[in-house]
Amino acid sequence: MTQTAHPTVGSATEMQQGVRRFGAVNWLGMWTLIGREVRRFASVWTQTLLAPLATAGLFMLVFTLAVGPTRGDVMGLPFIHFLAPGILMMTVIQNSFANVSSSIVISKVQGNIVDTLMPPLSATELLVGYLAGGILRGVVVALAISLLMFPFIGLGVKNPVMALVWVALGGAFLGSLGVIAGVFANKFDQMAAITNFIITPLSFLSGTFYSIEGLPPIMRALSHANPVFYLIDGLRSAVLGVSDSSPVLGLTVVIGATLFVCSIAWWMFRTGYRLKS
Repeated sequence: MTQTAHPTVGSATEMQQGVRRFGAVNWLGMWTLIGREVRRFASVWTQTLLAPLATAGLFMLVFTLAVGPTRGDVMGLPFIHFLAPGILMMTVIQNSFANVSSSIVISKVQGNIVDTLMPPLSATELLVGYLAGGILRGVVVALAISLLMFPFIGLGVKNPVMALVWVALGGAFLGSLGVIAGVFANKFDQMAAITNFIITPLSFLSGTFYSIEGLPPIMRALSHANPVFYLIDGLRSAVLGVSDSSPVLGLTVVIGATLFVCSIAWWMFRTGYRLKS
């Protein structure tokens, strides 16, 4: 009698992985993680999309009413036009950071982070999945502000492609910081401390509401050491055509800073730092 060969456990595992993987990338797992992160913010759009739009509108309204009449032109532009790109980028980076960091911290607090770590996802695939959610949320917020608010102040976008590039870079940089903060924090109050004492000062003290050319030399030097300054200045260059520094220098600094924080985030996923203990 001939015996029927039964697949071994190893071959079954290889077949399952073959369904999920095409080449070296677990596309199904990565797309599933991306879809989960997108559904997280889309399901509560009034909090994650509408609220930032309202906050950005209030910032522009208050600063225009309180400061605009006496401020005069800035860099040869009306104050509200100068202000708008900074408010947009500040909103983008805060939302990208919040999307990634809150996802990780909530999973850790609820004890279901294991559901993300157990599937056959590499550190790179985990990082891409989380960053994609943060970047997409930032892009959607940016589009909402530019399409719904910019026309009311008579502002157009001189270079839409570069504006999108700067928004995506802002989402990637702060999303990577969100991974680091989310992995490091074990409680919501730790996450709040990181947001209040690191992320908020970085975004506020970066030329959002002013040109750094009017600052004292020491403050100007500190501003140039802040990557968020280059994000805001680069977006202002793409929207208005004016900037405090070279956009090429800004791209170099932001890309370098993003790669640096991405490498730290990747290492955290690779080693399981504060995730598997």
